[in-house]
Amino acid sequence: MSSERPRQRLPFEPAKNRKKAADQSQPTEPETPKNPPARSTRKSEKKQSPEPAKKRSASREESTIPEIVSQRMLFRMALLSGVPLFMAISIFIGSYFIIVNEVFILPNTAVLLASLGCFGLSVLGLSYGIFSTSWDEDRPGGVVGWQEFKLNIGRTVQAWKEARQESRAKIKN
Repeated sequence: MSSERPRQRLPFEPAKNRKKAADQSQPTEPETPKNPPARSTRKSEKKQSPEPAKKRSASREESTIPEIVSQRMLFRMALLSGVPLFMAISIFIGSYFIIVNEVFILPNTAVLLASLGCFGLSVLGLSYGIFSTSWDEDRPGGVVGWQEFKLNIGRTVQAWKEARQESRAKIKN
């Protein structure tokens, strides 16, 4: 992995050090107001500081998937999930006509296993449709999308590892 060039952050990928930068910009001693506000007795009212609202809107803008990438994902998902789904439904309809017209004896387990296999392929098609899409706006990616799949799975696994490390660090502190 050391021979690979460092990956560039995607336009909709959140910045990693945003939280650290926000922590450094805050004063070291918390300011306490002279007259603290009275506590509300209602459970429905929640304290919200203006700072998290700003962070939410900034992260929402940063994490929004660009329209062209979204359209690519939808097309791949519809194709790779729709075809097996159509096959699963066709198996039910075809087996019905085979059984009703007594073409040959068809075991129920064969129909069940074949249709479940197609439904499973449909679910896998959804996932592969997302991960095989190029997440870069300027690059459409390959027809099969295997290179994009490997790259995007790597990014996802790396993000999971970082999130796990951050949560372990929070637990230790």
